[in-house]
Order: sequence, then C-alpha cells, then structure tokens
Amino acid sequence: MVNNQCDVCGNTYENLFEVRINNQSFWFDCFECAAHKLAPVCTRCHVKVLGHGIEVGEQIFCGAHCAHQLGYTKPVDHVEKVVL
Repeated sequence: MVNNQCDVCGNTYENLFEVRINNQSFWFDCFECAAHKLAPVCTRCHVKVLGHGIEVGEQIFCGAHCAHQLGYTKPVDHVEKVVL
C-alpha cells in the first residue's frame, strides 16, 4: 500500500519516495526529511552524520575531533598526503 503522507513532516504529496530498512518502510517527501529520520547521530555533539563519519566500536562520530573529545586517539579524518 502506498502512503501519501511524509512520515516526518506530515506533508501530503503525490510523489513521495519509500525507503526500506530492516523490513520497515518509511515514506518521505524530500531528502531532508529522510535524513532527519534515518541518519545516525554523533555520540558526542549529536549532529546528524550525513557523510561517512567515524565508527569506534558501536559508537558513531561525525569526525575524529568528536572521537578525540571522548578520549579515542587513533581516529583521523584524513590520510597522509601522498606525493606522486
């Protein structure tokens, strides 16, 4: 059954899109609402992690800075500069 209302903002819209995760269906009218509902949250600063982020065990961080703030010293946001 097709839903015609966004699961986040409640907007009724003809062209919703569906996202299925773990046998659950979610309906959205825009990517902003999908990100709001589905994106993981940084363990430290609580922003939505829209990029790759950094995982340390079961925790997700927006970047190495937040992981460092909680005492994890190994995560880095970049690799060494490679000279060709």
